[in-house]
Amino acid sequence: MPLQEATEKESLNFNQLCTFESFEEVWSHYGYKSDFKDVIEREFSRTKGITYLDHAGATLYPESLVREFYQDISRNVYGNPHSHNPSSRLTHDTVEHVRYRILQHFNTTPDKYSVIFTSGCTAALKLVAESFPWRPPTATEPASQFCYLTDNHTSVVGIRGVTSALGVVSLPVSPEEIEARAKDVAQSECRSCQTPHLFCYPAQSNFSGRKYSLGYVRGIQARKLYPACDSQGRWFVLLDAASFASCSPLDLQEHPADFVPFSFYKMFGFPTGLGALLVRNDTAALLRKAYFGGGTAAAYLAGESYYVPTPNIAHRFEDGTISFLDIIALNHSFDALHTLTGGMDKVQLHTFGLARYTYMLLSSLCHGNGQPVAQIYSDSEFENPSTQGAILNFNLTDCHGEIVGYSQVDKLASLFNIHVRTGCFCNTGACQLFLGITNQDVKSNLQAGHVCGDNIDLVDGRPTGSVRVSFGYMSTFQDCQNFLNFVVECFVEKPVKVDKEKLDRLKSNTSSKGSSQCLLTMLTNGKPNHIDNRERASTDPVVNKYGGKAITKEAKSQGKAQYLTNIYIYPIKSCAAFEVTDWPVGPLGLLHDRGWMVVNGNGVCLNQKREPRLCLIHPQIYLPSSTLLLQASGMDTISVPLENYSEPHQSHGVCQSKMCGDRVQTVDCGDEAASWLSEFLGQPCRLKRQSPDFIRNMKKGHEKGVSSTALSLVNEAQYLMINHASVDLLQRHITSRQESSDHQPLDIHELISRFRANLVISGLDPFEEDDWSHLIIGNTHFQVAGRCGRCQMIGVDQNTGVKTKEPLLSLSAYRKGKVTFGVYLVHQSLDGSNATLSVGAPVMSQRVPT
Repeated sequence: MPLQEATEKESLNFNQLCTFESFEEVWSHYGYKSDFKDVIEREFSRTKGITYLDHAGATLYPESLVREFYQDISRNVYGNPHSHNPSSRLTHDTVEHVRYRILQHFNTTPDKYSVIFTSGCTAALKLVAESFPWRPPTATEPASQFCYLTDNHTSVVGIRGVTSALGVVSLPVSPEEIEARAKDVAQSECRSCQTPHLFCYPAQSNFSGRKYSLGYVRGIQARKLYPACDSQGRWFVLLDAASFASCSPLDLQEHPADFVPFSFYKMFGFPTGLGALLVRNDTAALLRKAYFGGGTAAAYLAGESYYVPTPNIAHRFEDGTISFLDIIALNHSFDALHTLTGGMDKVQLHTFGLARYTYMLLSSLCHGNGQPVAQIYSDSEFENPSTQGAILNFNLTDCHGEIVGYSQVDKLASLFNIHVRTGCFCNTGACQLFLGITNQDVKSNLQAGHVCGDNIDLVDGRPTGSVRVSFGYMSTFQDCQNFLNFVVECFVEKPVKVDKEKLDRLKSNTSSKGSSQCLLTMLTNGKPNHIDNRERASTDPVVNKYGGKAITKEAKSQGKAQYLTNIYIYPIKSCAAFEVTDWPVGPLGLLHDRGWMVVNGNGVCLNQKREPRLCLIHPQIYLPSSTLLLQASGMDTISVPLENYSEPHQSHGVCQSKMCGDRVQTVDCGDEAASWLSEFLGQPCRLKRQSPDFIRNMKKGHEKGVSSTALSLVNEAQYLMINHASVDLLQRHITSRQESSDHQPLDIHELISRFRANLVISGLDPFEEDDWSHLIIGNTHFQVAGRCGRCQMIGVDQNTGVKTKEPLLSLSAYRKGKVTFGVYLVHQSLDGSNATLSVGAPVMSQRVPT
């Protein structure tokens, strides 16, 4: 600014300008809750006296995250996920649940993407570089192209080191070229040319915070944008989300990039040394891998060049044992983020507001002679959070317009306990563009002794780098104020002046105010109508059309050699049975059978092998009021509506879990049920219901010709049936084995409860059900889907939750190691829409042809 224009600048008391009231005038989205200040003091007390402004380098973790993680690993035993023992299965299931949470965070599913864990974003990029199917030129097809935006991190440009040796063309693309050289329409697909090309760009520049259009993803894939529009072949997109994901929501359903690398410490602060590569499943099949480590092979030979990779995409690229404890920590990272902020939309608004306010004041700040205090490197004036992130990059200038070296700024900032980042930020392309550094300048600076990361900030009076401040979800207005006061105190020639015209223009920018309205409206559902405490699900025997609950000699005397003696439903997986005498049959089996499950604090499904006290929880279904009751000794009874219900809580809404090796989608049942279960079981738990929109198909029985059948949260099939005659025989065998011991023999009803069957029939011969192929109960037709293999879970006493060794030992001894008991069933046809199973119904069976 010419000195003669200095009179147009106004002197002022900067402390009166830099106030929270002035901040609120230009931005309305600050913090997440009314107690934001208390949250900061409680969760980030270690930062007292520190102004931390390097969140783009690494953000900070809340103290509760580390506490919860410590409690988790103190309470649970996590084994190597490549083993199959209980501790290893717990690790495996928890890790798989984390994969689902990651995909959910980016609004996609395992059907579309796979999560490959790496040591960080750089390792994820290296993986792509080494496995992408690069092609050298041939007589009929051109070579693959590696194209990258010049505003890219070093780790992206470094892919060039792999491709250069393969005859692949490397093409740097300036930001302006992408759209300026685009075609009006998408280019037609050339089926004769299938050469794969890769275009890489950052969702957000780590240098300036500029957000590049996510629409580039589809534009490049469709060959509408440059450089894809000028080259035939198949175009794939790598979207570097490392900087973007720290403060912004990314929707991969809308913007389906083929590869998305990022690091978790930039998002959560903890754990470090862990990142991921999200790969589109349609693209993953093209990737090639030379080295194979532990856990990546389906089969291989040591003495012959024979190797078959595992079909699981993620496991194929995760060589050796993954950093499973760090991955488990991510559960608590996601929980903390959602608990403290409510989601990435709010984080984006909060952090952008702080960056925008800092930009407004810093860009308007002037020396006493009217010269601007800062030279800011940005393509925008921070109008909108959809185009600008929470990063502000600049160099300070003195009253003569000369650049103040970034090293000097850094040193003085440290004296004030203000933590910033200086240099080129591993982004030479952006640094050259904004600072006007030519290629020859870079080479000359190297000869002058300047290398990346050193303190040589000026060469011949010209800057070699800059200063960057960046904000995180826990950043406060006080951080902005401290930084701006530091600049004024140390670098501004007094009296402090401000470019009022510019400041007023920035304040009145309606675009930014309009953008602040992009906060998503939180939908609230009404709370469930709780039934009166006096209402209970009836447990009294209900007389049915076959004569009642217990039909024994009477039924046999009427000529019914085989009949249904008991019906059990298990509303909550692994909890106690609810015995009924008549019950509707639904499309997934008995209505509401295993419709819910209990998950631990990491979202992993609990069963009696992990938590035997589940059997002491007695769920009951009360159909007249559409209510699920939860009852347990010493606890008040609570009710949960049968209808789909989820509290408006982003952290515990619709989620995905792994159960019995299958992916299931569930809906959270609210905080009341979660508190009840957590109190009774003594660990953090939540109640989840299977999502009505999710279809889980049965895998078992295909070899028997059983058609694909929809399942609830059962293990294998819609129904589990046992034969009373088989139970009688096993009880006699157990009794004979225990005659010489002090053990109390198992009562027949207790033994039945151990096997947790839905249906108990009065068969004529023990284990005859093993040879059945079909049966009819009443008017409902069933097909046998296979035998039920048993495990240590049948050793849990269903009345006390105590683990025992029987009846597994006796069953194994009697059946000579073949520990199967009972058969799985699927219904083939229902007699009308109101099909019902009733105790006393006749059973007709058909044997497997010999």
